Amino acid sequence: MADDVESRAVELDIRGKKRIFDVDDPVLPDWVDENALASGDFPYNKKLKEEEYLEDLKKLQIELVKVQFWLQATGKRVMALFEGRDAAGKGGAISASSAHMNPRLARVVALSKPTDRELGQWYFQRYIAQFPTSGEFVLFDRSWYNRAGVEPVMGFCTPKQYEDFLEQAPQLERGLAHEGIYFFKFYLDIGREMQLKRFHDRRHDPLKVWKLSSMDIAALTKWGDYSDKRDRMLKQTHTEFAPWTVIHANDKRRARLNLIRHMLKSMDYDGKDKDAIGKLDDKIIGSGPGFLK
Repeated sequence: MADDVESRAVELDIRGKKRIFDVDDPVLPDWVDENALASGDFPYNKKLKEEEYLEDLKKLQIELVKVQFWLQATGKRVMALFEGRDAAGKGGAISASSAHMNPRLARVVALSKPTDRELGQWYFQRYIAQFPTSGEFVLFDRSWYNRAGVEPVMGFCTPKQYEDFLEQAPQLERGLAHEGIYFFKFYLDIGREMQLKRFHDRRHDPLKVWKLSSMDIAALTKWGDYSDKRDRMLKQTHTEFAPWTVIHANDKRRARLNLIRHMLKSMDYDGKDKDAIGKLDDKIIGSGPGFLK
């Protein structure tokens, strides 16, 4: 078990009922397990079959390799950032997207907390240093949008810093559009019981326990605060030149496939196979704050 995770039970208000959830209890409560997939009004009552998922994923990953050759030939640049609550599936979506691309040209950026030097810089500065050069595909596992969610909820920034961010982020992203960078903003949305189930899975899986932090536990009682910040972030930073793509991610398999399809459909690369890409599932993926339920 992770040394930094305190053992404690918390009282949560779930669908108008008071529930006790203890992530350290090895037995997952029935009220979590039975409602996890359906939570957040997820539109399917079963997960996508693994065989179908792997078959479609391979086709999409072949297309991503084509994209990488195209980027090298043309010098074009791609950025994709992945946001969402803890345990929303950001890391898995990034891994599925980048698994078969050349790691020298497809970088995953997951920045740790800022150093003292970085704290004295313009907030966006350390992220800008990670932007792609010619021919690169860069994937951000969380991004500058920490300041629109985690930081204000957990008290890591001032109210003024938060307001300044919401005003400045669209200005920065307008510059990316002007540069001709392909820029994707993904918000992976999950239901509350699904998040609890994934936290529990992490706590009791020796291969995943490192993913669960004291910050995750502290956030358990702040679901509503995170929802409020999410809604405002999507409303104020969803623009024509840098739109948010929202994905219902209770089923990681459907989320990953649709996320990759969206990127592939948005780029006119050499050798593009539209049949292999397939169709987007409009029950799973949509544009902007209006797609949230």
